[in-house]
Amino acid sequence: MSRTTDSLCLDDYLSSELKKRTHILECAWNQEHDDEEEEEETREGGVVDGSDDASSTHDIYGDIGNRAPNEFEHIGRFTTFQVYIAWFALFLFAHIREYVTRFGFVKDLSNKENKSMKDFVPLFSDFEAFYQRNCYIKVRDVFERPICSVPGATVDLVDRVSHDGNWTYEYPGTRTNVINVGSYNYLGFAQSAGPCADQSAASIDREGLSCCTTVHERGRSVSQAKLEKLVAEFLGVDDAICFSMGFATNSMNAPCLVDKHSLIISDKYNHASLILGCRLSGASTKVFEHNDMESLERILRDAIAYGNPKTHRPYKKILIIVEGIYSMEGSICNLPGIIALKKKYNAYLYLDEAHSIGAMGKTGKGVVEYWGCDPKDVDILMGTFTKSFGAAGGYIAGSKRTVDHLRVASPTGYYSSPMSPPIAQQIYTSMSIIMGRDGTNDGALRIERLARNSHYFRMKLKQMGFIVYGSNDSPVVPMLIYFPTMCGFYGREMLARNIGCVVVSFPATHMTEGRVRFCISAAHTKEQLDYVLATVCELGSLSRSKFSRRSHLYKNLQIEW
Repeated sequence: MSRTTDSLCLDDYLSSELKKRTHILECAWNQEHDDEEEEEETREGGVVDGSDDASSTHDIYGDIGNRAPNEFEHIGRFTTFQVYIAWFALFLFAHIREYVTRFGFVKDLSNKENKSMKDFVPLFSDFEAFYQRNCYIKVRDVFERPICSVPGATVDLVDRVSHDGNWTYEYPGTRTNVINVGSYNYLGFAQSAGPCADQSAASIDREGLSCCTTVHERGRSVSQAKLEKLVAEFLGVDDAICFSMGFATNSMNAPCLVDKHSLIISDKYNHASLILGCRLSGASTKVFEHNDMESLERILRDAIAYGNPKTHRPYKKILIIVEGIYSMEGSICNLPGIIALKKKYNAYLYLDEAHSIGAMGKTGKGVVEYWGCDPKDVDILMGTFTKSFGAAGGYIAGSKRTVDHLRVASPTGYYSSPMSPPIAQQIYTSMSIIMGRDGTNDGALRIERLARNSHYFRMKLKQMGFIVYGSNDSPVVPMLIYFPTMCGFYGREMLARNIGCVVVSFPATHMTEGRVRFCISAAHTKEQLDYVLATVCELGSLSRSKFSRRSHLYKNLQIEW
């Protein structure tokens, strides 16, 4: 009995010590960084307050060592039960509708499997087809809206009318101008006029619209070659390679980095392109809880201790894959903690900065700069040009050896065209503006304006009583509405008030976590944000979707832009 008790006490002690070490790891890098800075200041004889050196750990987001935490307020069980009841009612009426349609009481307008091929394996999932016919189609009008202008702070939507329950649309030929809080135009570079547009148009005269071949056959354009050098310089790494499609940057290149003898440890909320890349690689994949350092360390420790259960041998390579900003959660990854664990267990780190490059950091260099980390501590830096740069495509940056390997091994070099020259020029110009190479501080002002807009918009929503996920520094603002029926309500009522937003529900999110996702831009004015906030507050009161229990914490808070 005594030995058993001693063993249990020892297990409890080891468990508590492990948790302590894990929590320490989350702050380890910042502490080390602060110590190095203090030593450097001492050697230089001190730094005067207000100098450039003194502000190295302070920027528009505040102190690097005290960043805004990710918040995920949860609703009560009763509200969750109500959401499930709402889904049950939807599916119940969907089955009734299927029944009356089968017997001809309602005209069937949906696409179905050919009856003559009923003995073949179906091409479509029965549940997905059922869900699309009876649930999605009822709110299809809040999705897939055609636009007919530049997606800036405002955007023109093509008006459309449906007389058959959203199966088909008629277009009267009119358009509606709305405030655009649904596009990823973080820095406002998606413009049809200005230096980016002018230089992109000029590049068409020099290099044309397309290379009309693959990279390995005829090479890349001059604009793309210049861009790859600038991306490497911007990120502070040895080399970079650019691709014409952001989704393929992840899905096609992850298999070049690992194989069946490797292990991928992926965040629970990673993007679909990363998930596809993991599957195509053939590597073993394990998922850790979102941004949970204890969960990540537990998987790392077990992977090293037990190895590959298929071969009973150690993994040849362990690759951790995370995102900078998670597009559905609005949360920012705990990069210092991940780097600390990566170094401790000799793993590799793949960082997807699709939503953070350009939009985060004092000079727009992403979450690496936001956290004050060394870019060379991240083995593979990935990002896209579709958000902050107003263009298309993606990049992978890192050591020259890694990039050279991808130039040879990536399937995109064999089966896809290089980046279009005007697109490469658009990115080159916008990145040069961010870096201040145009001789102005326009880039710095855009980054600061985006940070101010994001913080102001988030805090106002919280003060009104809405549940908002993520960090206060994130330009992605998911506002939870939970009920699937509210997606249609918010999508239609916001449009009726000349606001274009994105509503998201199952299967893009969990069934009980429907949301309105706002994407804030530097192009938005304070007046536009105030109008959107006033509209959201009005709709929240009408629909009773102010679910937060923490609004009292912000009641008397003075929120300044």
